[in-house]
Amino acid sequence: RILLHSVAEEWMVSIESLETRPGLVLESAGDRSIPYGEILPFIQLPEDLEEISGLDLKDPASYRLIGKVIPRVDIPAKVDGSVKFAIDLRLPDMLYGVCERGRVHAARPELKNEQEILALDGVKQVVTMEHAIGVVAVSLEKALAAKAQLRISWSSKPETETFNSQELYSKYEAIAAGDSSGTIVVEKGSVPGAFERAHKLYTVDFKNDYVYHAQMEPLNAIARIDVGEESAEVWVGTQQGFDSKLGVPQLLGIAPEKVAIHMQYLGGGFGRRSMTDFVHEAVHLARTVKPQPVKLIWTREDDLTYGAFRPLSLQRLRASTDRNGKVTGFSHIVVGDGDGLLGSGIRNDYYAIENQHAELRLVPDHVRLKHWRSVGHGPNKFAIECMIEEIAHDQGRDPVDFRRELMRDAPRALATLEKAAEMARWGEPVPPGRGRGVAFLERSGTLSTGICEISLDRNTGKIRVHHFWTASDAGVVVQPDNAKAQLEGGLIMGMSSVLQEQITITGGAVDQTNFNDYHLLKMEDMPESIETAFIASDQTPQGVGESGTPLAGCCIANAFLALTGKKLRHMPFTPRRVLEALQGG
Repeated sequence: RILLHSVAEEWMVSIESLETRPGLVLESAGDRSIPYGEILPFIQLPEDLEEISGLDLKDPASYRLIGKVIPRVDIPAKVDGSVKFAIDLRLPDMLYGVCERGRVHAARPELKNEQEILALDGVKQVVTMEHAIGVVAVSLEKALAAKAQLRISWSSKPETETFNSQELYSKYEAIAAGDSSGTIVVEKGSVPGAFERAHKLYTVDFKNDYVYHAQMEPLNAIARIDVGEESAEVWVGTQQGFDSKLGVPQLLGIAPEKVAIHMQYLGGGFGRRSMTDFVHEAVHLARTVKPQPVKLIWTREDDLTYGAFRPLSLQRLRASTDRNGKVTGFSHIVVGDGDGLLGSGIRNDYYAIENQHAELRLVPDHVRLKHWRSVGHGPNKFAIECMIEEIAHDQGRDPVDFRRELMRDAPRALATLEKAAEMARWGEPVPPGRGRGVAFLERSGTLSTGICEISLDRNTGKIRVHHFWTASDAGVVVQPDNAKAQLEGGLIMGMSSVLQEQITITGGAVDQTNFNDYHLLKMEDMPESIETAFIASDQTPQGVGESGTPLAGCCIANAFLALTGKKLRHMPFTPRRVLEALQGG
């Protein structure tokens, strides 16, 4: 509008006689045209510039790029290996840094053999931090060799030394049952009144263990600081978009404009690379050998044992139904650690339930925590959708029909349910030995319904997902192929997390150390098919990068219920837990 107005004023013609083409303003019925760049000398804002109304926007039928599959320019280099990630960078005179961090979170180190380490071949510096001992050496191999010889005395708080993660659930159950209130997230109608009038009440606890980000590229960063500490440079792959200088100016006490951040491709983040702890460690090490650059690398063991995890939590859900089986009340209490990490996905805005209550009861447990793909949606939607499924199962209702009634006032949500059911041929006979489960959720504005088909080895307790169907309303889909890839990747990451991934902590220390005991889904366990569909929409584009991940847990658990009549209420669904569920109720 501003470009058109400026040219109309310059050429003394009506704005209606002009139109834009890629890089040009031109007269609709004439020969004159002008490149955007040449408008700059006389560009001006209309005096009566108002918000552009919907009628002024381009007709979607004339979109050239939006909604079209356009090849991504980064894919070829990522496929052939020529792309440079942060870990691939080598700078002149670069040194290497590693750190030994305590197995118990928040433990403080005291190095007992500093002079011995400094005397080792290739070692340039030893650095003591509040949480770690760092070593700077001429090569990564020499730095790791020196790290292996560090003799450190660790001091930690008694509450962390005695912390055992699997013992939390009994404490959380008592908190969920107590009268103390937490942060109210949803208060709609009167849940106590609905429970008093209920024909039937349901009370169920759902649990989820800590989960690790498992990004493929180890954490790493290069820092270089000038001799006078008046300027600094950092090379890093990061998600920390809201702090463009990653806290480095504050760390060094210099102006932000004196810090240059060289952004690199990152080999996976999922929330972990929105932290800056590894960047700050690199800066601490580089300060001791300035102006030489230092490349800090975390090993996989570093990242697992001193990780920052999706919180462990307990969800206590209570629901009421009337004589007709209609859900009249729904209460959801989340107990766990992680302010800002537990509440997302707790709302039920698309289900017609008159009385709802949801709250968070936070319990600090001294474990390093961080956003994990879809944040609280994974545990919360698992609990909500499994609760809905258990009610439908108890009443002998078809779970799709049951959700149709709940979505009666939400046509966009209902459309995703109908489309997914059509894709999966819901209602037709399921192959022998297979079960299907359905779930609906909203994440980042995208509405999604998923259906999966599973089988079960009753001897080993292994669940196998064979097919997954999803239908989504994400508003206007800007790049369909990229959105499809995000959904597929999110579903697979969700499947891996709910079938295999588990962090446990004993005596304050993480039990798992590498991928030999923190298991990820393998290629042989991938579904035979993943089908995705986007419902045509003229609504504002929404986020799809995290909408698939939380569908996995609830869909798989609901398919297990359909196949066996048994409930899975504790993520991940390890073979041991599956066998226990088969033997239990």
